Formats: sequence, C-alpha cells, structure tokens
Amino acid sequence: AVKFIEQGHVRVGTEVVTDPAFLVNRNLEDFVTWVDSSKIKRNILQYREKLDDFDLL
Repeated sequence: AVKFIEQGHVRVGTEVVTDPAFLVNRNLEDFVTWVDSSKIKRNILQYREKLDDFDLL
C-alpha cells in the first residue's frame, strides 16, 4: 500500500496523496479512491470486466 501511495495511485477526494503518513479522518474515508489515470485502477477494472476504454482516455 505504501508503494501505491508514494507512486501517486491513490487520491483522497480530489487531492492525489503521495505521503504515506497522510491521516485520513472518518469524514474522508468514503472518498479514498484510485487516481483516474492509474494503471492499477485499469487492471482492477479489466479483472472485474468493467473496463470502459472511453472513461480511461
């Protein structure tokens, strides 16, 4: 998980998080997602067969 955060694959709300020590409080827990341009997100969507190429352009 630390590597994904350091490499910029994770965002909280609209902010890309690159600091593994970033504190996510309870209000922000629901807004932790993958960055839209992340290859990790693309691989997960391909695995779940929910990949839409239009969204990833």
